[in-house]
Amino acid sequence: MQSPLEITFHGVERSDAVEAKVRQKFKRLEAHFDGMTHARVVVEAPQRRTPLPKFFHVRIDIGIPGHKPIVVKHEPEAAHAHTDVMLALRDAFAAAQRQVDELSDRFDKHARNEKARRRPANGRVGEEE
Repeated sequence: MQSPLEITFHGVERSDAVEAKVRQKFKRLEAHFDGMTHARVVVEAPQRRTPLPKFFHVRIDIGIPGHKPIVVKHEPEAAHAHTDVMLALRDAFAAAQRQVDELSDRFDKHARNEKARRRPANGRVGEEE
């Protein structure tokens, strides 16, 4: 990646454990697709005035050259909300992994098609007939 990973916390105390987990998950994501130009992860817990537990939201922005950025918003519905930040990170990075894999497959398919298009029809390269 060309620029460092940005990790931001909103409404949540900064945590070394959460930062380490984000870096670990992102390193795994980079192993699948190394063409990322920038990445930003935002971990937030919307403020609540009631004594209900906090539900964590995770947003991941990944920049890809020549393509619109990948944006993953993990804002769970009430039935599937996570009160554990690690579970929210797991689900958000799983969704990001699916999107990165899909994009990587599209890039690979395009590269294969381009390679086949540039291949000479007679199968000989550089020979004159």
